[in-house]
Amino acid sequence: MATISEKIFELLAERGMTQREFAQKTGISQSAISDWKRKKTNPSAEKIMEICSVLDVSPYELLAGTAEGVENGVEMQYIVVDNKSEEYAFLRRFHRLEASKKKRLLGYLDSLVD
Repeated sequence: MATISEKIFELLAERGMTQREFAQKTGISQSAISDWKRKKTNPSAEKIMEICSVLDVSPYELLAGTAEGVENGVEMQYIVVDNKSEEYAFLRRFHRLEASKKKRLLGYLDSLVD
């Protein structure tokens, strides 16, 4: 599995974004970004959300592809989908729906699965 810094550079290449553009958009120095590549170090934890925002990925996609953990005492498993997939497009559209429409769609989905 790729390191976080390797994943960042893969995403930069996919998006056609230079290290300089990335530095400007994140506020992270170009020297720090170069260190990630050259020394194979990773960004600090406090920079992850800004990096994810600029690269338009979730922290889970950046950090692992999938992740497990505990949230509010509940064991959770996250599945990350490729941002070019139909699933990703569906989730983005679902996220923009009003609450009542989300509920209707989930009801329809339940009837399809059963």
